[in-house]
Amino acid sequence: MKLYPLQFEPILKERIWGGEKLKTILNKPITSKITGESWELSTVEGDVSVVANGELAGKSLNDLITSNPSAILGTEVYKKFGNQFPLLFKYLDAREDLSIQVHPNDELAKKRHNSFGKTEMWYVLQADQDSKLIVGFKEDSNAAEYVENLENKTLLSILDYVAVKEGDVFFLETGTVHAIGAGLVIAEIQQTSDITYRLYDFDRVDAAGNHRELHVDLALDAINYDRIDTYKKYNKDLNQSNNVVDCPYFTTKFIPLDGTIPVNKSGDSFTVYMCVDGGYELEYEGTKFNYIKGDTVLIPADLKTFTINGKASVLEIYIS
Repeated sequence: MKLYPLQFEPILKERIWGGEKLKTILNKPITSKITGESWELSTVEGDVSVVANGELAGKSLNDLITSNPSAILGTEVYKKFGNQFPLLFKYLDAREDLSIQVHPNDELAKKRHNSFGKTEMWYVLQADQDSKLIVGFKEDSNAAEYVENLENKTLLSILDYVAVKEGDVFFLETGTVHAIGAGLVIAEIQQTSDITYRLYDFDRVDAAGNHRELHVDLALDAINYDRIDTYKKYNKDLNQSNNVVDCPYFTTKFIPLDGTIPVNKSGDSFTVYMCVDGGYELEYEGTKFNYIKGDTVLIPADLKTFTINGKASVLEIYIS
């Protein structure tokens, strides 16, 4: 099986808080006015990505990994995770505020759900004026204070609201109480997990008049009650891979591309590129592949040497 840069069919998700920006800004083939998420690269059960381009079109990511695990994942990633693809890549459009939520760590997620935890990062692709995020507590808190405010419907008073703009990055370790605010389009990189504990949903109801399920009890011992700094400062040196996030689960770099740069990989890990602005061309063994804003591409670990050329802003993600 000859490998090449792989794109996948987007897995589109309707959400009560979703909108239409995934189409207008990121060129996704949505037909609903409440599309909240485009899962770009996933092996979550029931939502496994399928190749969209080239000779392997129609094959699932799981099929590819089963056939050639080291070639797809990389030698070191395969040693650590076996045939599991350890990351999940999404774009999100928040027309309304998302629910306030938290994700459990690896230990708790394994015990309760036989799942990875959900450490994640957000890159802000677009922000309406005055858009905000909730990221943790304003000051150090505790379970008793949290429960009291939750019961009194004053939880928002102890949470940290942060104004955001395009290009901002936030790194959310498990246990961080958080919510994406209205008016934001986000690129999200996370561990492969769909475990979310919903704490508060602004008393919203769906079309049938039902409230969404809350997970107040499950969340109590999953929350980190300390005040934490989630904002990530990073350089934007032209035609360089600038460090943004480096954690045990993934490494993310930001490439402001203007021209051509050579890329050389070790084969230890796959690489994923998310184009967050502009467009670029990737050339591998004489074949050229073109990408625009909103495209996500998986570079199998066996593809070690190639070039990228264009004028674009690109997130580069791998496991180190």
